[in-house]
Amino acid sequence: MTHPNPGGRHLRPVNGPVTGVHEPDPEPVHDPATDPYDDAPPTTRRVRLTPAAGIRLRPTYWLWDGRMPHGAITIGPGREGIGKSLFCAWLAARVTLGELPGAHYGTPKSVIYAATEDSWERTLAGRLVVAGADMQRVFRVEVEHIGGMTLPLSLPKDCDAMAEEITAHDVALLIVDPLISVLDEKINPHADRDLRTGLEPLAKLADQTGCTIFGLAHFNKASGTDVLSRIMGGRAFSAVARAVIAFARNTRDGDGSCVISQVKNNLGKLDLPSLRYVVESVELDTEEGPAEWGQMVITGETNLHVNDLLDDAPPSREDTDKRKEIDRAAAWLLEYLPEQAEPVPGEHGKGLLSTDIYAAGAEVGPWSDQQLKRAKEKTPFTARKVGKVWYWLVPADAGEAVKSSPEELAPPRP
Repeated sequence: MTHPNPGGRHLRPVNGPVTGVHEPDPEPVHDPATDPYDDAPPTTRRVRLTPAAGIRLRPTYWLWDGRMPHGAITIGPGREGIGKSLFCAWLAARVTLGELPGAHYGTPKSVIYAATEDSWERTLAGRLVVAGADMQRVFRVEVEHIGGMTLPLSLPKDCDAMAEEITAHDVALLIVDPLISVLDEKINPHADRDLRTGLEPLAKLADQTGCTIFGLAHFNKASGTDVLSRIMGGRAFSAVARAVIAFARNTRDGDGSCVISQVKNNLGKLDLPSLRYVVESVELDTEEGPAEWGQMVITGETNLHVNDLLDDAPPSREDTDKRKEIDRAAAWLLEYLPEQAEPVPGEHGKGLLSTDIYAAGAEVGPWSDQQLKRAKEKTPFTARKVGKVWYWLVPADAGEAVKSSPEELAPPRP
């Protein structure tokens, strides 16, 4: 069935052919809603106060007991290639079968699956089948524009039409893989204020329909064990989401397993046990011959946490190249400083002005000031402020070789 949308776009659930004739909407396609933060004329705005005593209390319900709140946004960040999309298939299957512990346990519900990076025919449908999903309750979503042209889902532009479809098809879960892909093209996902104009209407959609929205996200190239700061895009992704479930490869045991951990839970407990899972291959017969699909299998709880595993991941080629460059700069410093060192005022021994070292390094490397500061931490040289300027001092045993494989580079000093 198809529901008209005043904006000139029609959502088309693809679980069968589209029926009926659509009359062209009289209105042209409109731009996304204006930024709610924009100033409006004083006559159209007024402040309204509501006594807290008049607000009706509501309990928190859970799509997945204690982990994914009912009627709210949950984000699932992780690196590529560790089975995040397989988890989506597992989750969809449990919801459509009524097997997920939570508000709908024992009551099968429908799932809308919005995906932009994988083929339905070659990837997604097969994953859902091997996960055991009720395929009549899983809906691919597309948007039909005036004239029959098919467009991808765009939020918040299509939120009103999505609300109609969620209600009409008894949908308890909307999966977006990845979440950033369905945001309106005019929204800058790296600007928090801009990003909120897309996410807050999505949160309202979840709240008003009672549908849980689960959106996948990728990690950025930052280091550290703070999962929320490593979600690609603006901080608003983790701020608007009521829960965050992160994924990481288990590099400790070396058995190819992965870990799921709760890293944010505004409406419930955070100290939930992490889950261990493995990916298995399952063969299915198709009209064109046999083919294999991945299947996520949760094997039980684990004491490992995603926070403990983030920096255990093998370094990328880019990271390796950066470390090699730092080693090269450190080797140069060990040779250059002892040869060029001069007496430093104040009986501090010998050394060189840091500005002179930066200038020489820029010509030789070329290395930036920051690279040279990090390289210094791998040498016996120290920085000291003498008067108003900084020197790098050369100790008596300056011939010591470059320190190898430091556990972590200390924060750079001037």
